[in-house]
Amino acid sequence: MTAEQTGDAKRRALLSAYDKTGMVELGSALVELGWELVSSGGTAKVLAEAGLPVIPTGDITGFPEMLGHRVVTLHPAIHGGILADRTDPEHLADMETYSITAIDLVATNLYPFGSDPSIELIDIGGPAMVRAAAKNHSQVTVLVDPADYQGVLDELRSSGEVSGQTRKRLARRAFAHTAAYDAAIVEWLDGEGASGGDALPPTLHLSATRADVLRYGENPHQQGARYSFGREGCWDVAEQLNGKEMSYLNVYDADAAWRLVHSLGDDPAAVVIKHANPCGAAVAEDIAAAYVRAHECDPTSAFGGIVALNRPVPASLAEALAPVFTEVVIAPAYDDDALEILRSKKNLRVLLAPAPVVPALDVRSISGGLLVQTADSVNMDRSSWRIVTDRQPTDTEWIDLELAWRLVARVTSNTIVLVKDGQAVGIGAGQQNRRDAGRIAAEKADGRAVGGACASDAFFPFRDGLDAAAEAGATAVIQPGGSIRDDEVIAAANEQGLAMVFTGERHFKH
Repeated sequence: MTAEQTGDAKRRALLSAYDKTGMVELGSALVELGWELVSSGGTAKVLAEAGLPVIPTGDITGFPEMLGHRVVTLHPAIHGGILADRTDPEHLADMETYSITAIDLVATNLYPFGSDPSIELIDIGGPAMVRAAAKNHSQVTVLVDPADYQGVLDELRSSGEVSGQTRKRLARRAFAHTAAYDAAIVEWLDGEGASGGDALPPTLHLSATRADVLRYGENPHQQGARYSFGREGCWDVAEQLNGKEMSYLNVYDADAAWRLVHSLGDDPAAVVIKHANPCGAAVAEDIAAAYVRAHECDPTSAFGGIVALNRPVPASLAEALAPVFTEVVIAPAYDDDALEILRSKKNLRVLLAPAPVVPALDVRSISGGLLVQTADSVNMDRSSWRIVTDRQPTDTEWIDLELAWRLVARVTSNTIVLVKDGQAVGIGAGQQNRRDAGRIAAEKADGRAVGGACASDAFFPFRDGLDAAAEAGATAVIQPGGSIRDDEVIAAANEQGLAMVFTGERHFKH
């Protein structure tokens, strides 16, 4: 039984935290309930300045804080008080022999390592106390989050003790706290070259906190949530200005749209995403025109889609978007009159977000483990590309080729993308063969690809894929190259007067 349960001894709390939010209030309430406070360093100073009686840890250990604060609480008088099993006679005998007083509550949290990683922010005593208290949670309450202080105080005031279920829940939170802390240190050391410079480190230590409970998962019968790695990605600071709660697919598709629109260069750009694939994309001199042209690519598929824009939204764009059934619109800013128009659609989710940060690794679940790869970056350095045909692309064709190449890398494979005058006019996505992808792209283009560019995410294995691009009206083609039949494909391009560029880089996406 703990002291708080039996009431036969004065209860003792150890308070020592980097984040001192609520610490004075916690300490004051515990003192009012008859507890003793033990503390060290800055926390002890804050509590003392608030007029609270505090026992310095040095008075318990017999040692001052030393080694530049590296050693403060690492002592049997502290850890024995936390770890002692008060139901074990041998433990009780040891406590009496060595004059160890039980510690019934530990409130501590760790240096914010991720904010400014360095050797001196690797906490040792803190994690040791957290883990000790969490291990002995059957008798000790551990607090690592100021948000939990009030609930514990409420239980102490109402029943004189913290319930076993609460202590177990807080122990889980404590171990998650130290696990996330260690994961951040490992990630930093990998960045410092500790993994030998390997882009895929020998171990992965993923720590994520549930940030949002979503409306539902991929389907309504599934639960969904968004978890954060705690690095303030765009979703951690995005604001929802209108509409229903986000679902799993709303977030997934909006993220795909947001990444894509920020990969299309510096001009005003708009994309429309459906099931993680673009069904429209365009660049233009102004953002309203870019949206209209993006929607024109495939208005049927745009129904119920996600719209992403890389410029503030004016009223003219909002007026064009309002009549179209759209699930989500995401942009860096909205003019007041534009927001008023969009808010008239009560179910339209309107998101405000900063530019996305592309993660270094792509991670997917498989049975019993993970598949991990480095993120796919698109090389837009023309000097590394090869013009393999007799005819070179014109300046206008180059513009369309570059846009087509940016787009094709973000469409599910196999894919063919047709672009004309800065506008996607046909996108064939996710087909099991390249001919079908080309056929779908050409059907959607419906004659609008004449004089434009065709992009293929992988090489054309036969000339029929190139012939299909020519039949759609494209006059310039961009592809990785690398087929054993490249010579045949190049000859076919020359026969039809096409300009063709090999990038030397494939962009499969699954």
